[in-house]
Amino acid sequence: MRPIYLLMSCVLLSACGGSEFDDLQDFVTNSGANMRGKISPPPVVKLYEPFAYVNSTNLTDPFKPRKPESGPGSKRGANEPDMDRPKQALEEFPLESLKMVGYVYKSKVGHAVVRAPDKKLYQVKVGNYIGTNFGLIKKLTDTEIVIKEVVQDSTGDWAERTSSLQLVND
Repeated sequence: MRPIYLLMSCVLLSACGGSEFDDLQDFVTNSGANMRGKISPPPVVKLYEPFAYVNSTNLTDPFKPRKPESGPGSKRGANEPDMDRPKQALEEFPLESLKMVGYVYKSKVGHAVVRAPDKKLYQVKVGNYIGTNFGLIKKLTDTEIVIKEVVQDSTGDWAERTSSLQLVND
């Protein structure tokens, strides 16, 4: 019984083979025969030449922070805040945590109303200090407080920057 199954399997498999796809097989085999691609040569790599900063006395080290020159004409230390000045109430809070919630006139002078994280309201005017970066209020409008802050940079010098608080509607 087994030889019959084996014989039938061979007959069936021989029927699957044929020359039906010979032209397709020849096309695939010969399709790339006449094609020759040209590859351009790779670019020439320039060799790295290290530079020793230790031996160069007139060049500054690029990995050390630069400090401005000090001398009679320099402004180094000109922005340093007064550390002995008594702190005002709003200087204990970061500027990001303070919110301007209103604007009022008091004795013909405009005052901004500021809410601090302790949920208290404070009235401030031009000349008051605010925030942890020695922020001095330079200008008040009914919608904005303009503040000049003094911050220390990576070289230890003091630099000025301008920040503002916008009126928020809670």
